Amino acid sequence: MTMKMPRSLLVSCGMVLALGVSGAAMAQQALTERQVRTRLDEKGYTRVNDLKFKDGVWKADARSAEGKHVDVRMDPKTGEIYPDEQVANLSERDVRAQLSAAGYLNVHDIDYESGVWTAEGDDPSGRDVELKIDPATGKVIGKEKD
Repeated sequence: MTMKMPRSLLVSCGMVLALGVSGAAMAQQALTERQVRTRLDEKGYTRVNDLKFKDGVWKADARSAEGKHVDVRMDPKTGEIYPDEQVANLSERDVRAQLSAAGYLNVHDIDYESGVWTAEGDDPSGRDVELKIDPATGKVIGKEKD
């Protein structure tokens, strides 16, 4: 005896599978803790402590090649490192314009801290998010639900 599944159940199962695959693909794009440590080591950072993935970016306390204590942030996809003493190339106005061009709305609480710009707003799909932004390009490097 063959049972027919309701079409809505089949569609729901397909959506769950698609979401699982896209989640796995996103996880594969992010750097692992071991890769982050290796990258920091290659760039001359030592005594890497408190390494954690938070607010959409990797964060750590470390010593620079010059022996200075620094807080670093790292883009989880590209491995770009942002030390806290880095100077921003963009102004708050530039960051706001970049986010607007990327489809973000209601952007507020824009601050430059720990080597990256941060902001809050609504992403193009309407979700309330907290953003980490590259200080040189204005590209969003980290995003988490607010």
